[in-house]
Formats: sequence, C-alpha cells, structure tokens
Amino acid sequence: MRSILIGSIGFLTLVDLFAVQAILPQLAERYRISPAKMGLAVNGAALGMALAGPLAAATLRGIARRTAVWTSLASLAIPTALLAFAPSLAAFASLRILQGVFMASAFTLTLAHLGERCVKADAPRALAAYVTGSVMANLLGRLIASAVADSFGATSAFLTFSALNAGGALLAFGALTPIAPSASDSHRGDLLRSFTLHLANPALQRAYALGFLILFTFVGLFSYVGFALVSPRIGLSMREAGFVFLCFLPSLMTTPMAGRFATRFGSTTSTVGSLLLALAGALATLVGDIVVIGVGLAVFAAGAFFAQAIVTSFVGRAAAVERATASGLYLSAYYCGGLAGAGVIGLLYERIGWHGSEPDPKVSCSRRSCVILGFRSIGE
Repeated sequence: MRSILIGSIGFLTLVDLFAVQAILPQLAERYRISPAKMGLAVNGAALGMALAGPLAAATLRGIARRTAVWTSLASLAIPTALLAFAPSLAAFASLRILQGVFMASAFTLTLAHLGERCVKADAPRALAAYVTGSVMANLLGRLIASAVADSFGATSAFLTFSALNAGGALLAFGALTPIAPSASDSHRGDLLRSFTLHLANPALQRAYALGFLILFTFVGLFSYVGFALVSPRIGLSMREAGFVFLCFLPSLMTTPMAGRFATRFGSTTSTVGSLLLALAGALATLVGDIVVIGVGLAVFAAGAFFAQAIVTSFVGRAAAVERATASGLYLSAYYCGGLAGAGVIGLLYERIGWHGSEPDPKVSCSRRSCVILGFRSIGE
C-alpha cells in the first residue's frame, strides 16, 4: 500500500510534464510555428524544474514536507488550467515554466521526505516506487492527452490535467506523514556553501551528469517521434500515434526492481547495464521498420527509467547533509538535459527528419504498416 501511495503521488506530480509531447503537432498547428519552436515551448516545464529545483529545496526547507508538497501540487493546478486558454506562444511557454516551478518543489521535497522516512535498506525501493509513478505518468499522461485532444481539443486536455493535479494535492495531504524537516537539512549553513559542497562531491558529480544525459536522450527521442508518426507518409491519427507510448508498459514491471538490483549488484553495475540497454533501444529506432521502432522505444524506456531510479536513490545516499538541496541540484541537471535534448534533437529533426519512421516507398499506401498497441496492422 505504501508503494502504491508513493507511486500515485509521483504520477500526479508529473502527469502533465511530458504528456503535452503527445499533442505537439496539434499545438504547432494551433500557434502556427515550427516543430522545434513548439517543442522548446512545451518543454519549458523542464526549464522551470531546472531553475527551481535547488532553490525550492532551500526555500522550503523550513516548512513541513507534507505542507510543501500538497501546496505545490494545488498551485500547479492553476497554470495547468490557464494553459487551456493561453493566447500566444509566449504566454504558453511562460505558463509551462511556472508549471515546472511547482513540479520541482513537489518533486524535490517528496524525495527528501522519502529519504528521511525510510531506513537505508528501504530507501531504494521507496524511490523506485516514486519513479515507477513517473513512468505511469509518461504512459497514461500521453494517452490521456492524445485521446482527449483528439476528441475534444487541446483545451479540454489541459483542464483534465488541472483536475489531476488538484487530486494529487488531496492525496499528498492525506497520505504523507506530517513531520518536520530533518536536522541535517535545517542547519543555518549558507546556500552557496551547500551547493559548493555537493558540486565538489565526485559521486554526486557523476550522478548529475548521468541525470543530464538520461533526460537529454529521453526528451529528444519522445518529443519528435510523434511528428513522424502523424506525418502524411505514415498517416496515423493523433489517437493512434498516442498508442506508441504503450512502449512504457514494460517499464512499469522493470522499474520497481531497480532497488533490488542496486542492492544486490551495486549502483554502478546496475546503472551501466541499464544505460547500455537504453542505448541499444535508441539505435533500434533508426531501423527502417515501424515495428522495430516500437520495440526499440520500449527497450529504451525500460533502460532509461531503470537507470533513473537507481541514480535518484543514489543521490539521497551520497549526500551526507542537505539531502533536499542535493536532490534539487540533481533535478536541475536532469531537466537541463531535457531542455537541451528538446532543442538539439528538434534542430536535427527539422534538418534530416526521422529516417527510422519512414515507411518503405515500395509499399503502397493501402498496405502501409502502422504501430497500434505495438502490433503491425495491415490495411486492406
């Protein structure tokens, strides 16, 4: 039950972070801009999280964890609802950044709360449960966004996510134990000194670099594959393209095992193995077969989320003091990677396209294969 509650809070915190990627084509048409510019605006939430992560941890360290988490989630519902009516791209991007600020405070303080409440042996499993919730957010968030936007428009999609954020606030208020910040996070040390302490830690340096690279590839891959799937050459509808995100299903089964693997084989070995798996999956998306692309995305997601769970847990253990600030710096590095991935991969997509998702030109449109629920469906 504890794992379900932890996972549910993770889900409702991050449900609309990447869900908007599923309706990027519709939003690009709505604001009449290029895919790369729309991708950067949508991933403005990652910028907000990158900027606010360390500051949120420091600013809120004198506030009870539960209060900080549920208040952040309640506040998150406001810009999410306003996105439904954003009149311009600038307003849209600003609201996404504001979303990221509130997500960062909820995310960072929840990690600190789990690190303080769990004994050393249980912490990896608790944090793996939280990351599993984020996996569910990646899956269901995209499916909800694509289904609602396809049927009722993007406005209804944002209002739906606002309601989910409010539900997350209620759950956090009722489920989290009201405890004060730990003694290690309540000393009067200077904020800059705290940052310097963590950034000088070689173990945390490696963790921050890994977080950056994980989300760089993740955001770059999943932000723009949707454009290829709904392009005239493949011709999937917005709803059908959303089904490709069922590739996250294997991750729901593998990510909860990350804590046990880290305990048995060590964090380093488990992280290297999962990243090699993710690399293999990413390379598979370059193969010119649409089914192989779907399998590649599933393999990549499983490896990336597995690595994320291990590294996230490692940060809390590697920081001797100021765990919330250490988690905030990790969050900053992680989402800086996501923003960089959105920009760099977006430019590459506009210049060279997505070769792996293009159908074989020798196959007629009437017999074109498409990815729906991970299987090949051949039209008559």
